[in-house]
Amino acid sequence: MAERIEYRRRHEPVGALFPRAQGPAEALRFALPAERVAFFREHGYVAPIRVLDVAQLQALRDGMTRMTSPGYPRAGELIGLSKQAGEPTATPQMIYFQGAWLAEEAFHDILFHPAIAVPAAQLLEGGVRFFHDQVFFKPAKHGGVVAWHQDYSYWQRTAPIGHLTCFIALDDATLDNGCLHVIPGSQRWNLLPTVKLVGGDEDMEAIKQVLSPEQRAAFKPTPIQLKAGECSFHHPLTLHGSYANRSERPRRSFVLNFMKPDTKSASDKPLMPGAAVVPPGQVVQGDDFPLVLDKVQVAGIAG
Repeated sequence: MAERIEYRRRHEPVGALFPRAQGPAEALRFALPAERVAFFREHGYVAPIRVLDVAQLQALRDGMTRMTSPGYPRAGELIGLSKQAGEPTATPQMIYFQGAWLAEEAFHDILFHPAIAVPAAQLLEGGVRFFHDQVFFKPAKHGGVVAWHQDYSYWQRTAPIGHLTCFIALDDATLDNGCLHVIPGSQRWNLLPTVKLVGGDEDMEAIKQVLSPEQRAAFKPTPIQLKAGECSFHHPLTLHGSYANRSERPRRSFVLNFMKPDTKSASDKPLMPGAAVVPPGQVVQGDDFPLVLDKVQVAGIAG
């Protein structure tokens, strides 16, 4: 029987699926051009960025198939996984869960993939710490949506705002199958009240009830269509959402949420389900929040 690896305690890649950047000089080859960093600063997102090769993409797809199949042996480590995952239902359900990095080597090691970590360091202007992951699996013909929202609305138990989201497409993400949409420039807006996050088409309109007249005038959704193996990055205040999958094929994606290494707790409760409590005012760190890149490793490439 293969050894059960406790991925939470491994703060470096376990396998050899992803390359390693040994120092700033090597990391430079994964860096975004200055004009793409400037685009992010202006618009609150940047895409597309190729981050996975064929073997890496297939390893993640295979891992997702295992995790969403009945009887998966590490299902207890997957936070929020529907009991119906992998079972036929009358109405297809969007599968959403966290904690894939705790259960599968490829999903753990991608945290440290320099094609993702180095651009994250540039956009965060320094080191990079992992916050949490998310799996979104929209089956074919699934009518659900992820309504317009700002990520930091759900992360106020950490402070200050110094976060970043990386959306990785495991299938082509298109208009037909519910690709991500963003509102360019909305990272400069105030923190908005939350609305119902998952539901039907009518919930995509709910956000307009909490927008100012100026924000409603600037509300011009931009689709982020990605090829499988590409990613996008967006700011924690960038308003974004995704429409229903109307196509005959699934839309699978994996999301990595990062933060600056000196981000502090602003709550006396667990910052993530299953995570240890970090007392208010203390830096968020430890096995649940591994450091991906420190300031020394990204010297000369951040910003």
